Amino acid sequence: MSKIFRIFLIAVMMTVGSLAAYSIAGSENAVDVAVDNRQDEKEDPAKIDPKAIIFEHLGDGYGWEVPFNHHMRIPLPVIVFGKTGLHCFSSSHITHGQTYTDGSVSFKIAGDDSKYNGKVVEILPDGTEYRPWDISITKNVCALFISILLVMWAVFSVARWHKRMGTKAPRKVVGAIEALITFIYDGVITPTLGKRSAKFAPYLLTVFFFILFMNLMGLIVVFPGGANLTGNIAVTLVLSVLTFLVTNLFGTKHYWKEVFWPDVPLWLKFPLPIMPVIEIFGVFTKPAALTVRLFANMMGGHMIVIVLTLLIFIFAAMGPVVIGATTVVSVLFSIFMLLIDVLVSFIQAYVFTMLSTLFIAFGQEEGEHNKHEANHKLDPAEAA
Repeated sequence: MSKIFRIFLIAVMMTVGSLAAYSIAGSENAVDVAVDNRQDEKEDPAKIDPKAIIFEHLGDGYGWEVPFNHHMRIPLPVIVFGKTGLHCFSSSHITHGQTYTDGSVSFKIAGDDSKYNGKVVEILPDGTEYRPWDISITKNVCALFISILLVMWAVFSVARWHKRMGTKAPRKVVGAIEALITFIYDGVITPTLGKRSAKFAPYLLTVFFFILFMNLMGLIVVFPGGANLTGNIAVTLVLSVLTFLVTNLFGTKHYWKEVFWPDVPLWLKFPLPIMPVIEIFGVFTKPAALTVRLFANMMGGHMIVIVLTLLIFIFAAMGPVVIGATTVVSVLFSIFMLLIDVLVSFIQAYVFTMLSTLFIAFGQEEGEHNKHEANHKLDPAEAA
């Protein structure tokens, strides 16, 4: 247990260190934006665009930001299928507004004046923009692959240990991972699903570790962290759809009977199908609740940390005394909020897994009649 505590302490220290880098990086990025504004618009150097900085961090991109340098990015492959076929090239050719020519075709990232703002577009001969099929490895896609590899490493490391050592308890990192597996399986899955735990545990445990790793990686500013995956509603929607499919594809006859013909007074379901409509509506609101809950909580946490850091520059025009006090307070609050985000990362993974388990359990209901029959089916040895 002491080793697990030391691992946790090291993780917290790394997180605090990451926040320091995060705050400095965010500060320097804000300074760069302020300098650009001063050069382009000859305005107050303290004037920045908080909205642009926030959405740049929370959004996706064709490159991975380099800490302490707002203008440098780690290039990622751009893969598009346009009117002239498939094209693959490095994002470094178009990151800073350049136009890249591949053969006879030109590509660029659409600007603010385009309806395809922020997306790769193909420049047609008449000068108009065409949005090709885009299957590029963006920052979020790359971070998704990294999270998948981390989940596979975590699961397979525990499996390899027990394959070699049998039932001997693992230690260090493998022991911490197994403790999390035991915590979720014995504390959430088994009490809710009972005898069906082994059937759905692989999916539920995978979802838990996948969300946990994505959350924690999003709190680290340096590569391979920094991608706000669970703050992207497309990612949380796909996870919720998976729970929706598992719940309904493996639902029992009693579950579907309760959806279309629930045990309520007849006048509530015929001639007006009041309760069936409500039940069908509830089938789709469950994944919607999962989607919004995870997305809103994780995006909100990231926004709070960024806004607290930007307070340093928002109050810069008030003088050096104010900006000095604001810097100290903002950094302290940012550290506090990031530590809270570490806890929230675990809580949100836990809550998503718990709600998914509950929804799956609803789909496994057998009804009182089936339960009564199951209780009376005794083993021949017990009957003797």
